[in-house]
This record gives sequence, structure tokens and C-alpha cells, in this order.
Amino acid sequence: MTAASLPDEALTGCTIVIAADRRAGDLAKALERRGAAVYRAPALSILHAADDEQLIERSRALIAEPPDVVVVTTGIGLRGWMDAAHERGLHEPLSTALQDARFIARGPKAHGAVQQAGFAARWVAASETSAEVAEYLIAGGVEGLRIAVQHHGAGADGLDSLLIEHGADVVPLTVYRWGPPPDPEVVRRSAQQAASGAVDAVLFTSAPGAAAWIRVAEDAGAIRAIRERAANGRLLLAAVGPITAAPFAEAALNVKTAVRGRLGSLVRCVVDHFAAGGTPFATTAAGELEVRSGGALLDGRFAPLSPSSASILGALFDARGRVLSREELGRTLPRGGESAHAVEMAIARLRDGLGGADAVRTVVKRGYRLTVSETA
Repeated sequence: MTAASLPDEALTGCTIVIAADRRAGDLAKALERRGAAVYRAPALSILHAADDEQLIERSRALIAEPPDVVVVTTGIGLRGWMDAAHERGLHEPLSTALQDARFIARGPKAHGAVQQAGFAARWVAASETSAEVAEYLIAGGVEGLRIAVQHHGAGADGLDSLLIEHGADVVPLTVYRWGPPPDPEVVRRSAQQAASGAVDAVLFTSAPGAAAWIRVAEDAGAIRAIRERAANGRLLLAAVGPITAAPFAEAALNVKTAVRGRLGSLVRCVVDHFAAGGTPFATTAAGELEVRSGGALLDGRFAPLSPSSASILGALFDARGRVLSREELGRTLPRGGESAHAVEMAIARLRDGLGGADAVRTVVKRGYRLTVSETA
């Protein structure tokens, strides 16, 4: 595909939204290095419980009576627990109490945090689900075992009750909780831009965050357009793992899932989508054309475009050679309802940006169309 000629700048011209709070900075830097323009629109915030007396009280209880098993459901949760213990002067005795425990990790990110904390995971849930963790533990027998369970922000997922039903002594540890988005208007705007074509990709790192963003898109009346753009490949919705991807299946939205549940794999998923044929293109009289929110790739050359010209091109591209009137094109411009003169100016700038008039043809008394000979 055309972007394959830009291996080090595969995301040039792309606007990408990170709908997540945790580790968004690292993810943004990795995408920006590939040429993307990135902004954050976390659909939820993380409320840490470092000062939660219940967490500290239960940590002391585990020091006094060490657990046989420690279940780690999220990497950020384990790190937050260790940080809270350190702030209260409990890190060393807690680490000693946990040293002989059997660590069970709910997925690769939790596994990595266990290793970083100086422990060794006995088993890792491949599906990253609490149900698989419960199945594994119950199959081995939990009666009489003292089990510490670190929960993620969405709660226990029924894990505690299942283990208790089978005779375990469960010590639940809630290290953080999900809170409202830091800026609801930014989240709403991200959904509207995903629907309009002003955004090329939206990235998600948690199922609760994905579900919250989808609800915002529904409330904003943007979900239908998002569904259409995701289906035809003009919008990438990307999730860090299958659990994060689950809300999209429920909402009938196309989503790409990173092969491994890590941020590096998510970045690779995005780059591969734009650099290896994941986006639609059209063969025009001016050459092979691929549309991005910041411009166009024409025979592998990136042409930056103004927001108005990019909106016009996106509409013509989606029309696949059908003639669009000036009125139809005017409604696609960023401010909407633009005059015929504004459309003509945007067309003129578009042609200049693409290096000539070959790609866009004027149809007398009717409007404009893309000179499409083949699409994919």
C-alpha cells in the first residue's frame, strides 16, 4: 500500500486519539515518533487509593497472616498497592509476607508488574479474564487457602464470591477505582471528530474506558457514522487486548485488537493498519490516493491539506466517483453550511495541494467528483 514507502513516518497525516488515562504519555510519544498528531481524551479517570485506610488495614492483615496465593488483575493495581505500602512504611514487611505466596497474573501486563515488583508468577491467564483465573484456582483446590485478590477499577467480577464458595479465605484489595473523565467535553469532541473524519484512529487500553467512550458517542449522536467509518476502514478503533475489545463487539463496531496485550503491540497494530494496506485507497487520474485527516497520500507522497480541503477530499473519496453538489460538499466543511464560494475555494486549495486538477473533476452545473478508476 502507498504508506509502505514511509516506514519511519507511517502515521504522517494521521490524527490519533488516545481514549485512556494510564500510560497515555508513553503511547503518545511512540505514535508521534511515527509522524502522528496525537491528543488525549480519557473517557474515565483513575482514582488511586493510596490513602485508603481499608487498603492499608488489609495490607497489615496480610503481613500478620501471609497469604498462600496472590491474584494480580492489573499491572497498575499491583504497582499502586506497592506504592501505597511504601508511603506507609509497610513495603519491606509486606514484600517479606508475600515472598512465599503463589502469584497468579490476569494477563501479560499483570505478569510484567509481578516481575517488576520482584516476585515470580506461577501462572498467567491467557484470556486475561477473572473467569479463567477462578477456573484455574478452583481446579487446583482452594479450600482453606488464604488468597489476596487485587481488583481492577471495575470491581471483583465475581471472583471473590466464587473463591469463597469453594472454601477460600479471600482478602480483597481495591487499589484504584474508575472516576469521571477529566474533561467530558474533550471526550465528546473526540467522538464527533471520529464520526466526521477529523480523526483517523481512537485507541483504548481498558474495557471500562472503551464502554464509556461508546456511551459518549451514542449520546452525541455520532455512533452511526463511527460504525460506518470503522466498517469501511476509514476509522481505526484499536484495543490493547480482547477484554478491552469486548464492548465494541457488543456495540457492533469493528475493532482491531493488538496481538499481545501490551502498549508496544498496540502501537504496532496501528502502524501496520496504516502502513500495510489496512486503509482504503482509490486509483485516480492523478495516481493512487489514500485519505487522512491531515491530508492525502498520492503515489506515496504526502500532501498536507487544510481542514476544509481534507473534509472535501474525504467526502469525494467516500462518494467513490459519484458527483457531489456544492451544497452537499458545503455540509462537510468544518463549520457546516458553507457558501458555494467557500466550497470552490476549498476545491481550489485541494487541487493545489494535490499538485493539479487531475484528481478532482468539475461536472458543469452539477458539482465535483473524484476521478476514480479503481478502489479498494
